[in-house]
Amino acid sequence: MGKYFQEDIETASREQIEQWQNEGLVNCVKRVYENVPYYRAMMDEKGVKPEDIKSTADLPKLPFITKDDLREAYPYGLLAIPLKDCVRIQSTSGTTGKRVVDFYTHKDIDMWENGCARAIVAAGGTEDDVCHVCYGYGLFTGGPGLNGGSHKVGCLTLPMSSGNTDRQLQFMTDLGSTILCCTPSYAAYLAESIVERGLQDQIKLKAGIFGAEAWSEEMRNDIQNKLGIKAYDIYGLTEMEGPGVSFECQEQNGMHICEDYFIPEIVDPETLEPVPDGQVGELVFTSFAREAFPLIRYRTKDITYITREKCKCGRTHARIHRLMGRSDDMLIIKGVNVYPSQVEEVLIKKGMPSNYQLVVDRINNSDTLEVKVEMTPEMFSDTVSVIEKKEKEIVAALKSMLGIYAKVTLVQPKSIARSEGKAVRVIDNRKI
Repeated sequence: MGKYFQEDIETASREQIEQWQNEGLVNCVKRVYENVPYYRAMMDEKGVKPEDIKSTADLPKLPFITKDDLREAYPYGLLAIPLKDCVRIQSTSGTTGKRVVDFYTHKDIDMWENGCARAIVAAGGTEDDVCHVCYGYGLFTGGPGLNGGSHKVGCLTLPMSSGNTDRQLQFMTDLGSTILCCTPSYAAYLAESIVERGLQDQIKLKAGIFGAEAWSEEMRNDIQNKLGIKAYDIYGLTEMEGPGVSFECQEQNGMHICEDYFIPEIVDPETLEPVPDGQVGELVFTSFAREAFPLIRYRTKDITYITREKCKCGRTHARIHRLMGRSDDMLIIKGVNVYPSQVEEVLIKKGMPSNYQLVVDRINNSDTLEVKVEMTPEMFSDTVSVIEKKEKEIVAALKSMLGIYAKVTLVQPKSIARSEGKAVRVIDNRKI
């Protein structure tokens, strides 16, 4: 499976995995209770002591922690070790409020890079590959994580960061990049640029590792067809470490969680009660193996489901389904839950490009939804009647998918701003 395939870990029995997690959880709870006053206060309020936690079956006794808690405790309030023992920080963008800062020891970085290395190998990567990393570097976790994972596998690593598409394509063709790491929206943009410039025959890509935003199966197929690659999902979040918490293998049937580092749960977003494997709910993680910044029962707000069945690839670690949306960026329009990924699925099935925006307004106390989507150059040359017919087709398909009416506006090619990071999919004017 590749030079960095950690067979003794990645194909461990469920009994062995549960033993790691039980022991890790007990130790982690004791550490945070003794060393993190913020956690101790939360546990005391709930009336739970470290000795009450004997295995993962006791997880429901523990309080949840949320991003609001991380912001309240900013910057050092959740640190579980002396600051002098930390060697790195990473941080979120802070675009939705106070930044979330994560801390790392040498061991934490090593575990993080292990997860990213496993993701690269699971996508078919070896020491013979050229790994083209155009996630952002700096405080954002994407670039540093895949960069370190690529080094562990032994790939030639191109630390491109995001932006400057001309330079991306020059290095991609000149150096023969074989594995592309970036957001799915930027992969779609690069694919579009490659096709426009007629570079398909000069591209040697075989795989793409895409994450940091939700994307649909239809978008995956579109990218695969345009780039001639297999496109793999990778999942992570700054609060846990970064990318590499879970990743797809060549079966492309769910993302394997690094269960030697993380305990996953799925809970009902409303009741917060655990739900059975296979049932959709909110993903919750406990990062029991981390030294500097362990989190217990962290509510990710990501919606998915979990399976613990052994994968055909031979890996035994639990898998989560690709993200189906978020419980906090979910749009509620006229009482209906709407995810951008649902809209994207309809658009791609209708042969539309993947560059679109959802504009939500409130007019006369009533919510409205407009979907702006770019036309292809060929469509733009069509007659008004043909364009209007296409708009009506998409309106009908969205009504069938969402259960509500959405106005559809087909706009000129390239009139929606391209993204080199996370795509801006939603403009909700109700909050202004």
